[in-house]
Amino acid sequence: MAARELTTGARPVKRPRDGERKASPSLFGTWISRRQAQVGAGLVVVLVAFSWLGPLVYHTNQVTVNLGNGSLPPGAGHPLGTDGDGFDVLGRLMLGGQSSLELGFAVAIGTSVFGTLYGAIAGWAGGIADAVMMRVIDTLLSLPTLVFMLILMSMFTPSMVMIIALLTALSWLGTARLVRGEVIVLRMREYVQAAKTLGGGRWWIIRRHLVPNAFGVIVVSATFTVADAILTMSYLSFLGLGLPPPASDWGSMLNDGLNYLFDGYWWMVYPAAIILIITVIAFNLIGESLRDALDVRLR
Repeated sequence: MAARELTTGARPVKRPRDGERKASPSLFGTWISRRQAQVGAGLVVVLVAFSWLGPLVYHTNQVTVNLGNGSLPPGAGHPLGTDGDGFDVLGRLMLGGQSSLELGFAVAIGTSVFGTLYGAIAGWAGGIADAVMMRVIDTLLSLPTLVFMLILMSMFTPSMVMIIALLTALSWLGTARLVRGEVIVLRMREYVQAAKTLGGGRWWIIRRHLVPNAFGVIVVSATFTVADAILTMSYLSFLGLGLPPPASDWGSMLNDGLNYLFDGYWWMVYPAAIILIITVIAFNLIGESLRDALDVRLR
């Protein structure tokens, strides 16, 4: 039998021994098995498909104002009615979803990159450098965020790039503090000390060991940042400081429809409010399920 295995190259089948432990599920398997993750991820997929694939199926004109079709109730040709400018509300929701989700994802990426870099440097440096860098964060956190944003938005013409840069500049502080705390714990681990003893450089250790092991904290923070950025964008749009026409987002739809709400034109407000609430809930569910999946005490 042994000679036959050597000549044919066949390998004996390895069967698990009695009492042998089964392989632990991966992080993705642990996360996706949670009901919160399934609901949140499913809602996000539906929202993305609605915003980007929906216009390919449901064609509307979201550029030319048509006052003759303004304020039409839901009916044939316009399932959710039209707004005061004659734009189809359902098509407007799709266009607004593209702007809102693009802003949320862009702010989350920018916040994660800058906050991770700042927090990792502060946590690894320690001492006076860490103290000074944290005092900078404390000072920025003490500023009234909404008032500060309103001042800056009133000084410049709103655009997608400017709003993303502004929200990123004000949203990276929490990520930096989380990463800094994680790095302080990780830098005392044996493998980090061994890499340092063997001559590993500062940036190599941060890139190779610290940031990858803090990746879970970064991802959880990014999911909550998406929801916060979309909400903040809605606040600004509701105050009249959103994207200029013909661009649209859900906050600007709420602002435009509020003037007609007391006249009975409910379809100009409720659809945008409902889809905004669903979006925020979806990303919060993903963030909470990721946090629970990464918590060893709950696994």
